[in-house]
This record gives sequence, structure tokens and C-alpha cells, in this order.
Amino acid sequence: MANLGELERAVMDALWDGDAPLSAGDLRDRLATARETGKAPALTTVLTVLSRLEAKGFVGRDRDARPHLYYAALSRAGHVADLMREVLESSSDRTEALAYFVGSVDESEAEVLRRLLADRSV
Repeated sequence: MANLGELERAVMDALWDGDAPLSAGDLRDRLATARETGKAPALTTVLTVLSRLEAKGFVGRDRDARPHLYYAALSRAGHVADLMREVLESSSDRTEALAYFVGSVDESEAEVLRRLLADRSV
């Protein structure tokens, strides 16, 4: 799972933050309000980004709706977990990488990890 480019990230943020699927036009409008310049990217640019995100498995679309409605096919948490797993897999020493990560979390995060690992072993 690759990192997202700036515009891809902005599109995904809009989809993740939305409560319903969005058309490309709606996404373009949301991108305009989110950008400092207030300028919307061209609709063709948004459609190209959506097409690329769909090919990567990030976005799905309702092909029956007109205009097509786009939705996040992967949750934000799922994306972050995939990135973490990808980085871990690239390590030459997974144990050391995990130990360093565990040593960097605060106590409340450590407790969450303990609870999640305990639940997993049941």
C-alpha cells in the first residue's frame, strides 16, 4: 500500500470525513474549501485522482448513480495499519523495530496494546 500524494490525501480526507458517498463535483467543492487558496482543482483532475485511488483499492464507486458516487473503500485506520505493516515488513530486524516502537509509546497507548494483544489471543 503506497503512500498517498498531496491531492490523493486531500481526496481521501474528504471521503473519510464525509458521512456519505460524494460525487466528483462535491469532492472538488470540498477540496476548494480545504485549500488555503480556496481554488478548486479542475473536475478532470479530481476524476483522474479518483480513478487512480480506485485502482489502488482506496476508493469505490456506485456505478449505478448519476453522477457516480465515490466512497472510501479502506478506512483511515486501515490505511494507517497498512502503512505500519509495510514499514515493519521492510525492516531487516522486525523484533528490534517492534521493540523500538513499543518503547516509544506512552503508558495509555501501551495499555491499549496490551488489551488488544490479550483479546487477540483468546
